[in-house]
Amino acid sequence: MVGKVLGIRDLDQFSSRRSSVYVDPECEKFFELPLFIAASSNDITTKCQCWQFSPGKEPALRSFTEIQQLLQQGKKRDVKSILRENSWPINSPIRSQLWPALCAQHLTKQNMLDGFYWEMVHQVFGTTELSDKPIMLPAFVDATHCLPYHLTSTGRAVADRIVNVLGYDCPDITYSPVLYPITSLLLHFMSEEEAYLCLAGLVGSKEKTFINQTKLQNEVTWKTVMQIAKKHTKSAIAYFQRICPSQKLERVFMDWCWWILAGLPFQHLVRIMDCYFHEGIKVLYRVALVILNLFHKECQSNNEWSPDNIKNDIGNALIKFCKKIPVSPAKLLHAAFSIRGLSTQYISRIFIKTEMLLKSRSAFNSGSKQLIKSRSSDNLPTSQSQVNIQMMSHTLTIREKLHSESCRNLLFTLWSWLPVRITMYQPVLLYTTEEHGCSLTTFYVRVEQHEPTLLMIKTCNNEVFGAYCSSRWFERNVKDDKGQRQAYFGTGETFLFSLYPERAKYPWVGIEGDRDLGHSSELFMAADSKMITIGGGEGQAIWMDENIRFGKTDSCKTFNNPPLCPSGDFEIRVLEVYGFVGI
Repeated sequence: MVGKVLGIRDLDQFSSRRSSVYVDPECEKFFELPLFIAASSNDITTKCQCWQFSPGKEPALRSFTEIQQLLQQGKKRDVKSILRENSWPINSPIRSQLWPALCAQHLTKQNMLDGFYWEMVHQVFGTTELSDKPIMLPAFVDATHCLPYHLTSTGRAVADRIVNVLGYDCPDITYSPVLYPITSLLLHFMSEEEAYLCLAGLVGSKEKTFINQTKLQNEVTWKTVMQIAKKHTKSAIAYFQRICPSQKLERVFMDWCWWILAGLPFQHLVRIMDCYFHEGIKVLYRVALVILNLFHKECQSNNEWSPDNIKNDIGNALIKFCKKIPVSPAKLLHAAFSIRGLSTQYISRIFIKTEMLLKSRSAFNSGSKQLIKSRSSDNLPTSQSQVNIQMMSHTLTIREKLHSESCRNLLFTLWSWLPVRITMYQPVLLYTTEEHGCSLTTFYVRVEQHEPTLLMIKTCNNEVFGAYCSSRWFERNVKDDKGQRQAYFGTGETFLFSLYPERAKYPWVGIEGDRDLGHSSELFMAADSKMITIGGGEGQAIWMDENIRFGKTDSCKTFNNPPLCPSGDFEIRVLEVYGFVGI
């Protein structure tokens, strides 16, 4: 049976829209809002008065048309404010349009044309008919957390099909336990095809993180949440450590996302998703911190959460607490967004630092206590790619000074410095002055849409150095809310390196600690029609002119680096820029 969650006042307006919601009657036990089940795409034929409107005057809520206009104008901050402040009822029809529109912002694939999903379904299953036989789920799904959120067996079969098609289309997803629950949530408010497109947008997002897709990303995330909690919920962390010193804090935080996805009531979860689909995973970070503080307060005043009752399993107690959370969705979100000092830059710094620490140990904990190598020689480019680089590269092969194996050695060194997730992809030479000429215009045409890029310089004195640039060079054109171009852009993943005659990596200074280092510590990348700059603050780490002929290098505050060549000024023999296939 096909269904749709609609409000009484909006039935006529939205009766023409299709939505494949498969709602289990069990949900009647949990909600008091009107649920309508539609037997066809056009008519509401079966009415179930198991949900009721809240009494009293309804607040004036913003419409989808208003939000859509702001999205089209690129006013993301205004959209963010509206999503945070407008508590649409769980039965509001706005989400059937709002959620797809929010997710569509992040969609990067250009081949998502009408009918794409159903073509993929037919390719994977041989038919578009929904089979009544169980569908084997992809390996990245965690079978213990396939949360259906009251979907019927048919609805769960649709969710199974969606994640299978997504796994087929995105083979790089190797571990993503939250993907299935989010699929189930989407199906409450939209059609199967729309749900797939939403997931494709979340998975493929370049600017923000929504869904972890590897075991490494999963571990880095929960360790990041733990580090943030130690700073922002100190009292709660100290209390938990005091009442159960034998239980490792890591074990509690490994399940942090399930406090939200498996614990919170459905109406809380839906409101969180309103913001999450626009802002990304940082919304869940904030909610997790509020949950910790609320639980700590309840532990001190409610015997149900006394030390004797929770000390043996704080993680499970947290999920049980969330099921009875004593605040409304609006108050929960208000508290979450009132946390100060939790900027995107701060979160990024903690995340990158955590990833680097895990990478430096060459192993990570997958959650089952089994150690798995995070990198090895298998993470190097393929043999064919290495041959191609040796044939094309003028920066990684220094025939005047080194042996013939120098290219592979330099490549291995450079690869060991890259973020682990990037080493899954193969390098491709995007631009070289040897072939494409010495022009910034050509540089931008060939490079600006790629993210990340590896920029490598070989001077006329044979020095070799460069930078890993985390953001697209196209961002030099991005304007702020006042219509002005931003001078600097990029993220803390950007780093400098020197390969010859010295080998050294110079990461962002913000990774070293949590203290505020000021504006000069975040001058990652800058560019215009006359120059390119990487690093700033009392000097520029790399500066090149518009003819890509001359440059200079100084110490700078962003990376705390020495000049990358002894003379400071240099003449460019060759500039090469590499991208990564498949990103």
